[in-house]
Amino acid sequence: MSTTSEVAPGANLALIRKERGLSQARLARMANVSVSLLSKIEVGDRALTPTVAATIGKALGLSMAEVLGKARVAEDDEERLTALRSAVRDYDLPGRAQVEEAAVLDAVESVREARDAARVHQVLARLPGLLRSATTHAHSVNTVEAWMTLAEVYSSVYWLAARHRWMDMAELAVTRQRWAVEQRANPLGEAIAARDRAGAYLNGGDAEGGLMVVDRAIARAESTLSGEDRAFAVGVLNLRGMTLAGRLEDKAEGAREAERHIASAERVADEWFSGGDANRHSMIFGPQNTATHVLATRLDLGRPQEALEVAENLDAVLDGLPATRVAPSRLNVARAHLDVGNREAALANLSAAWEAAPQMARIHPTAREVFRVLASLHRRSNPELLRLSHMSGMPL
Repeated sequence: MSTTSEVAPGANLALIRKERGLSQARLARMANVSVSLLSKIEVGDRALTPTVAATIGKALGLSMAEVLGKARVAEDDEERLTALRSAVRDYDLPGRAQVEEAAVLDAVESVREARDAARVHQVLARLPGLLRSATTHAHSVNTVEAWMTLAEVYSSVYWLAARHRWMDMAELAVTRQRWAVEQRANPLGEAIAARDRAGAYLNGGDAEGGLMVVDRAIARAESTLSGEDRAFAVGVLNLRGMTLAGRLEDKAEGAREAERHIASAERVADEWFSGGDANRHSMIFGPQNTATHVLATRLDLGRPQEALEVAENLDAVLDGLPATRVAPSRLNVARAHLDVGNREAALANLSAAWEAAPQMARIHPTAREVFRVLASLHRRSNPELLRLSHMSGMPL
């Protein structure tokens, strides 16, 4: 069975169920979800949420990412993906040619800019060569800074893989990232690597495991770092923690864990970053990004109205944040509006997400799922849905 799919997540779930010869009733019993919910998800009347995808995946022996469906790359990107996999494999094999530090740093900055702008194709195009040159440079000079640069490149590899739900590459990337920061003592690098490792648990549907990684990393950061480095590390780890808590199957436990991480993140953000969010090593932390994560967490906890309350001042929250934060936040608001029955607001936010980051929206499971549900619910021609259909390649 292939879980690489160009269909929306709910439709992909239906394909997986049928390929396994399961009835809706049988799968619903296995996953402990209602037949009504499963039926609505498959026909497009309800969105398949990450939490439900993880629950069904666990029953099927699949990761959440596999249920949502891995995103394909364009035909002309296949060679670049193969080159990237090869570079990840050769993590301890530096090249023979000398690499100039300035050239590596310029290339890292170029990938940062492409990543912040959610230009997915450019990130993929630039990563294979950068990964090899950063590897060679780190092995050559053996400094904390060089190994941290290499770790940041692996973080971008993880980001790219996670966006496409390529879990094998995502898990290998975070392993390599951790290896890089361990070559020379680097507590901040370790904290960022732990944040990405917990993300691999998140994408795999194991929220409990991810929370264990986060809590252990917070304790270590608090004991090994000080000042703004400590605040930044604890902050980004708490953002990951609240997201993981929102995905717990036990929503009462999820709410307790989420509030703990939310309170810690907000306190650190107010104390250290009240002047604005900080962007370090392709990570962002501060009051604005904390608010976007609170919004997403409230939604994952099944509280769409609370999520919309966080979003009341959304333009100000998103002002100055990169497209990689703007688009997912708009998608979460679109999903919240769907949950409360406001189709027009859902469509407006879906369109805003596409405008902010079209390459990300094309492969984002929430973007594809919200579009599918809106197309099903409208049941008539809609100019904006038609425009998004042309942009996404998804039929009405």
